[in-house]
Amino acid sequence: MTHFKQVITVFVPVSDQQAALDFYVKTLGFEQRADFAYADGERWVEVAPPGAVTQVTLARAREGRPAGVETGIVLTSHDVEAAHAALSAAGVDVDDAILREGDEPITWAGAVQAGIPPMFRFRDPDGNSFLVT
Repeated sequence: MTHFKQVITVFVPVSDQQAALDFYVKTLGFEQRADFAYADGERWVEVAPPGAVTQVTLARAREGRPAGVETGIVLTSHDVEAAHAALSAAGVDVDDAILREGDEPITWAGAVQAGIPPMFRFRDPDGNSFLVT
């Protein structure tokens, strides 16, 4: 029997934690949940969509943990069309079109994505990609 309750954080490697923090908070609208120094001056930065339980830790990229990855993180939106338009208008690197059922499937983070539900990818300034459904 497991004693686990939830997933609390996922790591996203970034080249500049301050620039990443600014992007996730100011552009994506995430909340800053933590920002402190630990372990010989390492910086721990956490952000999350408002009200979310699982947080994203913006971890400093390093050898063995490079930035620019397919994160495997899926974000949900109540209006995927509006989310796509808003991110595009904000200058975020988003897919040109929303993937929908019947479109040519794509492979992302090792899994086939077929547009069910409608979805698109966006990338942070380091090229880390996320899927929005």
